[in-house]
Amino acid sequence: MVKVYCYSRCSTCKKAIKWLEDNCVEHEVIDIKEKNPDEKTLRKYYKMSGLPLKRFFNTSGIQYRELELSKKLPEMSDDEQFKLLASDGMLVKRPLLVAKDFVLTGFKEDEWKQKLK
Repeated sequence: MVKVYCYSRCSTCKKAIKWLEDNCVEHEVIDIKEKNPDEKTLRKYYKMSGLPLKRFFNTSGIQYRELELSKKLPEMSDDEQFKLLASDGMLVKRPLLVAKDFVLTGFKEDEWKQKLK
């Protein structure tokens, strides 16, 4: 079973959940706004993903723009970025799919198909 951190009003999250259901992938949906991963968990997911830390940010989100993070992130340490991500689930790229041995950010159907089938 995989965990999927989603936001209920996010159309991409809805597409991702539908894809999981259509492809009979057992999953647990976690509301990222209510149960945002803490800093320790985010660090673990980051290591599992092999992705740059910037890929964990919801760059199209309102808060990302309001906080002007596109300008600030390059100057922030990893510790500061993890603290920021852990402070608000709406800053985290979604859906965030967590499997036993990998993590995916965002919904890219081809990538999900390759990893989950």
